[in-house]
Amino acid sequence: MTQENPNSSSGQENIAPDTQAEGSAETMPDATEAKTPEQEIAELNQKLTEMQDNFLRAKAEGENIRRRAVEDISKAHKFAIESFAEHLVPVTDSLYAALNAEAVDAKAFKEGLEITLKQLLSAFEKGRLTEINPAVGDKFDPHHHQAIASVPSDQEANTVVSVLQRGYSIADRILRPALVTVSAPK
Repeated sequence: MTQENPNSSSGQENIAPDTQAEGSAETMPDATEAKTPEQEIAELNQKLTEMQDNFLRAKAEGENIRRRAVEDISKAHKFAIESFAEHLVPVTDSLYAALNAEAVDAKAFKEGLEITLKQLLSAFEKGRLTEINPAVGDKFDPHHHQAIASVPSDQEANTVVSVLQRGYSIADRILRPALVTVSAPK
């Protein structure tokens, strides 16, 4: 036989939680209970202070981002040609070596210049600098060529007769157009 606790009858269990619920409802403030103006002012002042603090933090963060971006852009401009300059240093070394060498043989000197020119053109290629050197008879392109003179020629009108100075472009942007003479209309 099991013994039952006299305090744990099913009716008493139901009564006890109900009385606790009634007691807790009395201790909790009513949601509809009005706040005093001083309480509302204090809460609003606290919210205002929090919002001002958040605003100042966001403003400071924005200023820091802007300052870092300006510094990054400045560094990018300052060191943009660093890679290209590294490719030009060996060319400079070759030119100094040629100047310090005794010019005994013109043929050897010319060969040294040709090697140095190849180094320079290789540096140009690595730096995405391309030569604009139109061939005689090519159609004149005002985007890549600058006509210095128009000369009578047997060629078709507005074609390149001679190249006076080569042009250069960097990544499809014209650095300097090629200086050319073009054939005059007949």
